[in-house]
Order: sequence, then C-alpha cells, then structure tokens
Amino acid sequence: MYAQIAVNVPTVTGVFDYALPPELEGKVGAGHLVTVPFGKQIVQGVVLELTAKPAVAETRAILDLLDPQPVLTVVQIELARQLASATLNPLAAIIHLMLPSGLSQQADTRFEIRDSRLENSHGSRITNHESRKSSIESRLLNLLRTRGPLRGRQIDRHFSRVDWRKTAQYLLRSGVLQSQSILPPISVRPKFVRTAQLAVTPETAEAALPDLGKTEVTLQRRQAALRFLISAPEPVNVAWVYAESGCNLTDLQELAERELIVLRETEIWRDPLQRIESRGIESRGIESSPPPELTPDQQKAWDAISMAFHLQSPGHPSLITHHSSLVTPPSSFLLHGITGSGKTEIYIRAAQEAIRRGKQAIILVPEIALTPQTVRRFLARFPGQVGLVHSKLSDGERYDTWRRARLGLLKVIIGPRSALFTPLQNVGLIVADECHDSSYYQSEPPFYHAVSAAMEYARICGAVCVLGSATPSIVLRQQAQVGERIRLLELPKRISESGLPPVHIIDMREELKSGNRAIFSRALHEALAEVLAKNQQAILFLNRRGTATYVFCRECGAVLKCPRCDTPLTYHVEGQKSNVSGQTDLRSFAPLRTSHSTSDLRCHYCAYDRQMPKKCPTCGSDQIRQYGLGSEKVDAEVKALFPDARTLRWDWETTRQKDAHEIILSHFAAHRADVLIGTQMLAKGLDLPLVTLVGIVLAEVGLNLPDPFAAERTFNLLTQVAGRAGRSALGGQVILQTFQPEHYSIQAAARHDTPAFYLQELEYRKQLGNPPFSRLVRLEYRHFESAKAEAEARKMAEKIHHWLEAEQRTETTVIGPVPCFFAKLGGLYRWQIVLRGSQPESLLRGKLLSDWRVEVNPISLL
Repeated sequence: MYAQIAVNVPTVTGVFDYALPPELEGKVGAGHLVTVPFGKQIVQGVVLELTAKPAVAETRAILDLLDPQPVLTVVQIELARQLASATLNPLAAIIHLMLPSGLSQQADTRFEIRDSRLENSHGSRITNHESRKSSIESRLLNLLRTRGPLRGRQIDRHFSRVDWRKTAQYLLRSGVLQSQSILPPISVRPKFVRTAQLAVTPETAEAALPDLGKTEVTLQRRQAALRFLISAPEPVNVAWVYAESGCNLTDLQELAERELIVLRETEIWRDPLQRIESRGIESRGIESSPPPELTPDQQKAWDAISMAFHLQSPGHPSLITHHSSLVTPPSSFLLHGITGSGKTEIYIRAAQEAIRRGKQAIILVPEIALTPQTVRRFLARFPGQVGLVHSKLSDGERYDTWRRARLGLLKVIIGPRSALFTPLQNVGLIVADECHDSSYYQSEPPFYHAVSAAMEYARICGAVCVLGSATPSIVLRQQAQVGERIRLLELPKRISESGLPPVHIIDMREELKSGNRAIFSRALHEALAEVLAKNQQAILFLNRRGTATYVFCRECGAVLKCPRCDTPLTYHVEGQKSNVSGQTDLRSFAPLRTSHSTSDLRCHYCAYDRQMPKKCPTCGSDQIRQYGLGSEKVDAEVKALFPDARTLRWDWETTRQKDAHEIILSHFAAHRADVLIGTQMLAKGLDLPLVTLVGIVLAEVGLNLPDPFAAERTFNLLTQVAGRAGRSALGGQVILQTFQPEHYSIQAAARHDTPAFYLQELEYRKQLGNPPFSRLVRLEYRHFESAKAEAEARKMAEKIHHWLEAEQRTETTVIGPVPCFFAKLGGLYRWQIVLRGSQPESLLRGKLLSDWRVEVNPISLL
C-alpha cells in the first residue's frame, strides 16, 4: 500500500506518494499524522488517502506514526481540499490551520558558529564596515555567540522584520556558520498529576494514626494527611493534600510504603471552562431556567430551521468520501435579525436539535470579546458538554479541548474562526454569529473567510448552517434574496417591547459654530449626566485607539511617522490622570494638555514605539504637539467632566492579557463601572440591560478611505454599536456625532433602515462593477526595497495581461499595479494588482505565485 500525503512545508502545493512500511500496515489511514523524508529534510505530513498504485515509479517510505488516532476526519480532509482550491492556498497550509498549536510542527534549520577562529577573523573584518549587511552579520554572530545554536524561528524573534536569512546564507558559504535541518518535537502532551487515595478501610486507617512518626511534628503532618484522605475517598491531587494538611511528598511516600494510601499519576483535562463552571452559572447572571417562549417571528424562523434538520442526509459523515457531490445539498440560512431580536435563542434550539439527533454543533463568534457571554448562555443549557477554542488559551488548553472533541466527549464547540476546524466526528450544525464581522476573515496567509468555509463545511457534512447578523454583508444578503445557496429568514422586531432605540444625529459643524469645541456635544454631555444621575450605564464608542491621532511640529509641519510603516505614530498616555486642563478643539485640533506619568508614541501596524521627542527631528523646534482624538483621551475627558463616574476602557491596549475580555465585560455587567469606553470591540453582539445610552463620538472614521467596502463597514459598525442601547425595559437612546451627517450610510444607520442602505450601496456597486456584481482577486507584493517591489509588480502585470490575451478573457479587468494605500508596513514596501471579473481566480490557478500574497474575494483593498 501507498499513502498520499500533504507535507507540512510552507508554499508546497502538491500531494506526494509514500510507501507504507510493513510495520505500519493496518495502523495508518486517512487523517493520520506521520513523519516522512522530504528532500534533505524530515517533515510532518498528513495522510489524505491510501492507494494501491503510486503516481511515481520510486517512492520513499513513511518514517513514523506520530499519533495512533487520526488528527483529521475524512470530512475535514475534504474541506481542506475544497478550501485550498477556492482560495488558491497550498493544501498543506490549510491543513496546518486545522491542527492545534504545538502538535503541527514545520521543519526548521539550526544555525551555529562552526569555528570560533573563523568567526573572530570575520568579526574583525566587519568591525570597521558600516553597511546594513555587516550590521546584521554582527547582530547574528553576537546572538549565536551568546545563546549558542538556535533554530531559524528562534532567531526570527530577535530580528523582527529584518531579512537576516540572506546574511546567514552568506556566512554559511563563508564557512563561519554551519546549519542542520531539524524537525522540532511535538511541544504539547497530555497533562498528568500525582494523586493520593486511601487504600484501606477508614477503620484501618484510623487505627494506624497513633504510629505514623517519630517526632511530634512529623506525626501531626501525617495524621492530618491521612485524616484528609479518609474524608475524601476519591483520588485527590496531592497539591490539595499538601494545602489541607501541611504535609510533603516524603510524608505521602511513607504512608504509601505502609500501604495506607496509593499514589498514582492521573491524566487531567486542561479545561478553560472550569473557571466559569466552578463559579456557577447563576453567579454569572445566567439562570438555568426553562427556555423562553418564542415570538411569532422567532417561531417562523425556527420552523424553517427545524424542517431542515428533518431533511438532513441520513448517512454518517465519516462514510463520505471526497467525491462529495453525492451528498444531499445542505440547508443554509441567513438569519437577518435586528439587534436584540433573539437570534441566540434560535442558535441554542438548533444546537439542542442537533444533539438530540446524536450530532455536534459548532458555534462561531467573530472575536474573543463575545466568547465569554456566548459560553455562559450555552453552558446554562448544555452543562459539561461545551468546549472553548480561541487564541488566548494556552497550548495545553487548546490541545486538550481538541482531544476531547476528537474523542466525542464534547457536543458544542464555541470560539472564533479557528473553532471551525475542531475534529468533531458528526457535525450537524454550524452557526456563524455576527457573520458580517471582518474578524472572520484571516488577513494573513493562508487567506480564507470562515463564513464561506462554514457554508462549504456544512455542505460536505450535510449539516444545517445558520449565519446570523443584524447587518449581513451585501454579497451574502444578495445571494439570499436571489436564493443562491442560502435561504433568507428575518427577525424584524426586538423580543422586548422597547423596540430599537432612537438615534439623534448631532452635526458637529453646528456645535463648532455655536462655540462648543469640546469632544462631546451639548446633547451627549447632558445625556451622560442624566444616565449617571439615574445610576444607569453608558457606552462611548470611538473607532480609534490612543490619546491623539498624530503628532507633528507646529514650526515645520513634519509629522512623526513609523520608520517601518511610514504611517503616523499615535500618542498614548499610560497611567493618565483625570485632571485635564483643556478640551480638544475639533476645528483647529488644538493640542491636548494632560497630566501623565509616562507617555510614548506607538505604531498600530507593527508595534514600533518610541518616547515622545522633546525636539522636532526635522527642524529642531520644541513645538511638538499631539493632535486628534483617541479612546484614552475620551476616558480622560469623562473623568474630568464627571469625577465620580467609574470608567472602563475596552480596546486593544487593555485586552492583551489572558481573560481580559471576560474580566472587563463581567465588571461592567455587574455595574462596577458606569461608562464603558472602547473601539470596535463594542460593536459586537453584547447584551447589557443597564445600558441606556450609546454615544458615538465620531461616526465617520474610516468612511472616506479609498476602499469599495468603506461605506458598508461604516454602516455595519454604526448599526451594531447603536444596537447596544435599549435592550431592556429601561429603554435607551443613541447620540451620533458626525461632521458628515448627510452621508447615506450615516443617515440609514440612524434610521435603522438596512434595506435603504442596501439599495443605495448596490446601485453604486453596480455602476462600478464591484461585488456582488463581480468577484475580486488581490495580488500583493512586498519587499524591503521600493524599486524592487515596483519592478516585480509591473512584471506580474505584464504576465497577467499576456494570460488574459492568451485565454481571450475580455470580461476580466486589471486594476494596477499601484502602491497600496498603506504603502509601507513593517519596513516592507507594498504594491498590488486587483483582478475583477466573474471568475478571476481561475486565471491564476496552477500559476507559480510563490512570492505573492493572493487573496480571493478580499474584504479590503487598502
């Protein structure tokens, strides 16, 4: 027998045949993780299928089986094939997404200094050489001299955004360095703890208590340990025994030698949900009460979804081969429900139905910020059956959740886009909540959209797919309206009687004319005061982090920019105090005058930071000022206007630590803060009953970017943020501040008029030929040298025009090559080419594009 294997090597697109050695026959099948020789390397690979006839005459043999159980299901392998074909990604790159961190390993190269004498002579030669290349050589040699041999990915962490590998190759040819290809070992393992358990009857143990030690201190420790184990008949973690009795390992070993107790090594599951379950669902504000009655709109939607379960394919998905055209077409639904219309209850009932039929459910949320709230609601209905997957978990937690799902111990998996790839054996339901959200799109290679992948996965499994949103994407909504692949269900009313909150548009131009130069309009200021007086809560939204938008010199006008990205640096204040002596002037951008402990400038693209300069680096003037508006500044302004108000910030800076999202949200939900100030995270599907005011500080941020999707993003964001208000009987209102009140996206968001926005936006897109009236493919080239990036982009454009002429593709148009809007990021210059047509990706299929970043149906052209 032979095995077709996708090797875990970046950029390798093919599938390779390997011989199955006799000792592995009967042990290796589709989905198994193995090691194989590949060129001069030893690499990991996943078996896709077994075959009796290889595609080549000579094959090499599989070296080892890394896990006795398959790491991918049959339907996951088919999903990987389909996703790789649709997105033009290497198959191995997609498979790599499906394996937990630490289990999937790629071959690496270990570098070390060959001969200290060669290194010293080489070092003396480059000491007086001031070129960039020699500087990298010095850093690399110093690093290896200090740390010893290092793998390439370890060196990457010391050379962030620096191309050190060409220098390393030069040092290898010079004989200064030597290298060796290695495959790092799997870095995740099951976790075992030592446990103690009583081995005799309680009466026998009681009788042994007087004779357990020669000294009084030893006797007391051992007696306390034994009494504790008498009261706890089940195996107990020895750490608990130590804490309860004050004993040590020597004491327990003595008790074991006397055959009074048994010490064992017991495997435990690292489960991040234990922290929530141990506190109790009721303590988190989620009652384990009977399901609520559905509204007529909910009932109508649920009837359609329930019928889809009855029409599901009867076959077990493990029997499906990659020839999945024989599978019954899936049932996919777009649940278009306004904020607060009860979409989550529909998801829960669908999960219950899937589980009742012996299947499992995957519940996708766009970001970690939503995960705790969703998890608590599902835990109340499915205690002990829910698994959590997201990037903030430790490798061990993710690995154990992955293993429990593989063993069939979990019925519901919740998490962001990576949760889709959990190895459930019989998927019956896939939900993508807030399906419009850009977080579902992976913006780094391999590029893919989790919503599209979810629909494809449901088709392969014969599962029900529910995509829910108050503002579904225009492309998805159009597909649903014409009945293309998906059926539209609508929830036009909130389940509460309060209805959608009124939105008041405040024209900040008029505020300026009337003499108000503050961040807050008079209306927002008064509304905040009223909310605080009633002991209710408010949300202030600003789609911008930091304290100031940019920093520049008033003498020469020079703007301080990131040296790597050529974008303005943002001014941040850490430990900011509330005594603000001046207010931001929105007309002339008067400087911020704040009292602070420490400050710095930060790039939000590559994380470069530096201290605030005392003088302008261009002209030497000391007239350096910070201008603009950010979430930190809004926080300081609230504290200045309302000193007794308790505020919380919820943005990227405050949520970098593990569990930060849950901590901030739980504090606000428990009313330990009055005002929540934040960025895009506030636009997610949060349900906060005490919030009666939402203030949108500046509505048009991002609206005028040169991107065909800018208006849709703005409308979605404003509509979602507005939906956080008035979700209880208390009611609520939204105050929307803007300098562009006449823009159609702002007007439609203020009226909660989604159909009007869709009609207007569709008309504009039809005139320009943008999606959904076409498909886009974006090709991006990056290089440290601007001229090189431009030259390669122009070469590729010529090739594309040649391919179009050769295949007579008159319907496909080419935009570019042009520099990207953010022309330089992370020290790399960026040029792009955009293809637009009915199937532009088919032009590139099979072409060599290894140095290019290729995005099929991108969500942004910036």
